[in-house]
Order: sequence, then C-alpha cells, then structure tokens
Amino acid sequence: MADGTGSAPASGTGATGIDKLCIDTIRTLSMDAVQKANSGHPGTPMALAPVAYELWQNVLRYDPKDPQWPGRDRFVLSIGHASMLLYSLIYLTGVVSAGENHQTPGEPALSLDDLKQFRQISSRTPGHPEYRHTSGVETTTGPLGQGCGNSVGMAMAERYLASRYNKPGFPLFDYHVYVLCGDGDMMEGVSSEAASVAGHLKLGNLTWIYDSNHITIEGSTDLAFSENVHKRFESYGWGVLEVADANDTAAFLKAIDEAKADTSKPTMIIVHSVIGYGAPKKAGTHSAHGEALGDEEVKGAKRAYGWPEDKTFYVPDGVMQHFAEGIGARGAKLSAEWKEMLAKYRTQYPDLARELDELEAHELPPGWDADIPTFPADAKGDASRNTSGKVLNAIATHVPYLIGGAADLAPSTKTNLTFQGAGSFEADNYGGRNLHFGIREHAMGSIANGMALAGLRTYVSGFLIFMDYMKAPIRLSSIMELPVQYIFTHDSIGVGEDGPTHQPIEQLAQLRGTPGLITMRPGDANEVAEAWRVLLPLKDRPSALILSRQNLPTLDREKFASAKGVAKGGYVLADAPAPKVILIATGSELQLAVQAWEKLSAEGIAARVVSLPSWELFEEQDQAYRDSVLPPDNWNRVTIEMSATLGWDRYAGPTGTIIGIRTFGASAPLAALLDKFGFTVDKVVEAARKQAAKAG
Repeated sequence: MADGTGSAPASGTGATGIDKLCIDTIRTLSMDAVQKANSGHPGTPMALAPVAYELWQNVLRYDPKDPQWPGRDRFVLSIGHASMLLYSLIYLTGVVSAGENHQTPGEPALSLDDLKQFRQISSRTPGHPEYRHTSGVETTTGPLGQGCGNSVGMAMAERYLASRYNKPGFPLFDYHVYVLCGDGDMMEGVSSEAASVAGHLKLGNLTWIYDSNHITIEGSTDLAFSENVHKRFESYGWGVLEVADANDTAAFLKAIDEAKADTSKPTMIIVHSVIGYGAPKKAGTHSAHGEALGDEEVKGAKRAYGWPEDKTFYVPDGVMQHFAEGIGARGAKLSAEWKEMLAKYRTQYPDLARELDELEAHELPPGWDADIPTFPADAKGDASRNTSGKVLNAIATHVPYLIGGAADLAPSTKTNLTFQGAGSFEADNYGGRNLHFGIREHAMGSIANGMALAGLRTYVSGFLIFMDYMKAPIRLSSIMELPVQYIFTHDSIGVGEDGPTHQPIEQLAQLRGTPGLITMRPGDANEVAEAWRVLLPLKDRPSALILSRQNLPTLDREKFASAKGVAKGGYVLADAPAPKVILIATGSELQLAVQAWEKLSAEGIAARVVSLPSWELFEEQDQAYRDSVLPPDNWNRVTIEMSATLGWDRYAGPTGTIIGIRTFGASAPLAALLDKFGFTVDKVVEAARKQAAKAG
C-alpha cells in the first residue's frame, strides 16, 4: 500500500501557502517528538494534520487564552495514541495553562521543550492525553472508544444546561462537540453503545470525524473488520458524510458546515486518509502506526513535504502568528462576547447565575442536605437500595445540576427521581433529570464521565455484578479525578435464586483496588444517609455506593454509636470494657456482627463491633484514630463480608478469622445460601469464641 508520498487530494483542493506550512509543521513536530522518544504513534498525526488544522484554525469556538471558558466547543481526541497531534496544536495555538500540573495559570500550557520531552518522566506530554495534566486536553483518552462515549456525555450536558439556563437573548450554552476517532474506536463496543444513545437522543450538537485509514497494529483492517460503518451509523439515526481524502481541506470544511447545519441528529464524517502520509516506504502500512518511523524515513517524509531535512522541531516564521490571527483572535472575541452576555445575565437571572457559579466551582448549594432523613430504629428495616432512593430524592430537589440514571434498572436500583418536574431526559425534553441508558453499562459509565467533565454532578446505577461491564470508565473516573457517583445494588449472594451469574463475589475487591475511588458499603438506613452526606460533596474523586436488595434492620442509635462515624470510613459501633474479640463487618453483615455481639455479651465475653463501610476513608484517618478503633495490641478479630476474602487480612491480621466467600455463589433462596456459606449468627459466635479464647 505504500506509495512514496501518500495519495494526492482527489479534487486538487489541498491546502497551499501558509495553511500548508501550518499543516506540515504539525506533521513534522509529531514525527520529531515520536522519533526523539523512540516511542509513539506518528502515522495518524501525519495523516490527520489537515483535518485537525482546519478544525482548530477555522471552526472551533475556542479561546486558547481561556481553555476552560464554559461556552467553548469541545474537541475530543478519542484516538489518544495520536496525542502528538493534540500536543502540537496546543503548542502552536498558544493554549495557556489553567493551573494544572503545577503550572502557573496563564503560562503556556506547552513549550517546544515539552514537545521534546514527549513520553518522558514527569513530562507534560505523556503518551496519551491526560485531563488535568495538560491544559487543552478535554478528557483522558487512550483506551479506544472511551473518548467517543465521553463526547456523548458532553453533548448531553450541553443540552441539559441549555434547557435549564438559556433564556431569550442569552444562549449561554450552545457549544458543539467534535471528536476525532478511528478504526479502533469503531471496533470497540462502547462506541457502538454510545452512538446508539446519541442517535436516539438526536444530539445535533455532536460530530464524530472518523479517520478511516484501514490500518491497525496487526496490519490491514481487512483482517477483522469488514462492516459498512456508513450504513451502521445511518441505522443509529446519524447523518453520515464522506470526505474522499484527508488532504482535501475544502471538502472537509464543506462537510463540517453540513454537519453543523443539521441540528436534528448527530453527524459522522468519514474521512479517508493514508496513515503516515508522506513517508516514502511506510505510508499506508501498519509500520507507521505504533512505532517511530526511523531517521531515514523521517527525512524522506520531510522531503515529500518540501521541509528542511536537517531541522528537528522546526516551527517556521509566521506559523504561530497565523494561528494567533485565526483561532486566537476568533476565540478571544467569542469568549469576550460570552462573558459580556453572562454579566448581563447575572442582573436579570441572579439565582440561575449563582447556580452556574456553584456548578463551575464544583460546589453544592447551601442547604443541599437539609432534608436528608433520619431513620428510626426498626427491627425489620429496609433494603439499603430503598433508603438510598429516599435520600437521593431528598437531595436532588436542592441540587438542580445533579442528574443521573441507570442501565435499564432504575426500578430495581431505586434511582428514579420521583419529585414533581424531575422528568426523563429525552429528545423532546432535554431538561429531564432521569437518564435512561438502556442496557448499555459500558457506555453509561463513559457518558457519565463526559457529563462530569462538563460540570454536572452525575450518578449512574446498576447491579454490582454488572460493574464488570464498566470497569474501564470507573478507572478513568479515578484517573481524571471526576466526582461521578456509581450506585451498585444487589450487592451479594443475597440476590438469591438468580445464582452465580448474578451474585457478585470479586467485584468489591476490584473496586477497592482502584486508586482514588471511594467504595462505601453502608450497613443500615442511617449509614446510607451519612454515606450520601460524605460522598456527594467530593470534588476530585469518584465513589461507589454499594447497596443491598434484602432488608437490613435499622439500628437503634440510642443504644449504638452514631452513624456519623461513616465519615471516617470505620468506627466503633458497639463496645465493652477491655474487649477480648473484635468483630468487623460491612453492609448487610453488620447485623450479623451486632447479633453475635449481643449473644457474646450475654455469655460474658467482652466484644467490640466495628462498622467498616469504607476502607479508603478509614485508611486516610490518622494513626491514632485508626488505633482507637482497631487497637494494634488486639489481633483477636473476626471479619464478616459476603464477598471475596482478598484484602481482609489487613484487618483480620495473621491469626484472625475471615468469614467470606472463596468460590462463586449458588442458586437458592437467601436463607439456604446464608447457611451454606456460613453467614449465620452461630457461625460468627463460634469464630468469635475461638478468637476470644486466645486472649485468656
């Protein structure tokens, strides 16, 4: 497939003059950075430089001097391996820092030296773009398809924000979301899920630009990919346009104009390109995809562009000035006009303007938690999913930018907002607060990240077992430090007759193993209430709230410690002087620990019960507090959780007893399952007696 310089523009309308000079600067900076690092993906930046240049220079509503301006268009590089394409644009357009990565706000986000440090330790130019790390990067991408999902969330957020805050003469939110995606994105299932959602919602503010170069790491896409993407996206309800050659800038701009003009549906622009365009031997081959070209191939490509072969990281005179006169001047004018509009808006709609300030600052409104209920003692109790639903509705009436839903499971996860006016977010009602993702857990997670990136407080829900389908977006929530709240119900073998396929075992261990994520498994209704009070104000980390299907007794807080101890992740719930044994539990198993404690107390065995709903929050407390809850001189302990035992040794110690699950579950009524797997009061008491006996 290699043809020396790649194909020429089909219509003869390729860029010339200063435009071509800018495009080739993007290409050569990308090649040079990858070559210097001897690592990276040069071929896609070489192919897509004309597309990216035209989009940034002539289309984007974006102010490089204010990269967080709320009214800006969003640019998502879903093909994150082509990161040098984005880094070159950030440098050449003069994007300034918003304060990320220890930079002073207003400094250049990237320097030429930063480009030279591509993929090096502590660099501002990591191998894949990272949100918060480099200004100008709208979302962390690299795992293919995730950027596509994020973009749908961004577009949905714009529609919600416009519905609530736009007023006649004040179109505060009318931004467009543009995505560069590739063959790999098209193969990943999450993109299909997200595209289906976008088509259903008729998101006319969303345009995906698909780089169809027919190359992946293994070779030609013919090896594994032969579907008609054009027809597939038409079936989703998208408009589909095609550009025969990526170098045909006039055709591309015409397609962009058509996409923006059709506000009734999202648009896919399929751009056909030659990967590694200009490379004499590697253009159009998989060798240009995921490795440095080599010095001779770089020189050959530069010859094809008419570029000085002996210069590296060369930016010709006039290039940066041209960008300043294009996107720079246009963006400055647009952002200034927007800020002037916002100032006038404040005088006419002060309450809504105050909400926007809170949203931008990631703050919650005063009194957001005023109606969180306190639950009276109740031996029968309620499922924690039910009490969570009550708390969520009590909060959501006070937080208009709290929005979320489920993967077709809201009636089971109890995440429907039921107050008057909540409504459903649909194509005919973008102001609805209930999101319906269909049975698309993976897209749900990535869409939630996109909405959070736009400033909304988002929650999504499903059964804990189906967390497996959304591990990637949960991980990316943590990497990006996004306060997305994941709500998982049906949290144990308590699911019962549905059997092993629906009974989570290892999922809690997976969540707890995710850096930055707060996992919370409350043990009764008042712990649920406190969990929401703790988790919702988080600004820079996601959380997973783990809830039961079966009823949990509501503890008598006159007899037991206050549930406010949840804020510290773990606390002493019940105690005795000089306890000989410590019972540690989470969630539904807290009732077992309490019942065992009462039985042990009746036998004269001094015991302590520790509720440990969040390991992460508990580990963040100072050593003195942790020692006060779990004394280091008492390792006579029993831990109780209907989940995998992995990790519990840190609390049970080398000689403690871990009551957990070491196999998959079984299909049976709950009572039979509890007996089979040893989650009974008698089993806990028996283990506690043995531990207490060691204390003498």
